[in-house]
Amino acid sequence: MKHALIAALLLVLIIGGCAREQEYAEPDSFSFVVYPNARYLGELTEVTRQAHKLGKPNEEPPPVAIYDTDASVEDVASFYAKSYGYSTVAPDATNNLSATKPPAFFRTGELATDVGSIAAQLPQLGLSTDVSKAHGAYKAADIEPRPNRPRVTVQRPYFNVKTSEVVDRTIILMAR
Repeated sequence: MKHALIAALLLVLIIGGCAREQEYAEPDSFSFVVYPNARYLGELTEVTRQAHKLGKPNEEPPPVAIYDTDASVEDVASFYAKSYGYSTVAPDATNNLSATKPPAFFRTGELATDVGSIAAQLPQLGLSTDVSKAHGAYKAADIEPRPNRPRVTVQRPYFNVKTSEVVDRTIILMAR
């Protein structure tokens, strides 16, 4: 992934999903496909952009958009996998010993572990997040990017670093 800091913040927002990125030529146009009835999370999108600037202050942040929905992780992951041309979302690939993961796969994690890994950077972003409120397991899915589409990570529940609360909705993070 491009930046350790943005990867860490993305872990808080969506708990990962940007561990690797395939090389593609610059697309002529880049578009986000929004899951039906998802709501845009402008504040979390802006925090993600600010986190990128912490790590690379002289670079413009890449396109990113964050949404959430009441739909299940399975439904949202299936929607994106199909729209990207992937036949299915593979079962949990967390313990996959192969160096090659499928282009769309489920995984699990722990909110406290992931949020704890970025706690030191949150004040630099102007956030007074109570990381002790991040607790519980989550289910997520990672969908690899396509030439004109972003990497998509979905997760439920997620920890909102702006409000210091665990949110029982599915978050959708799309980032180039």
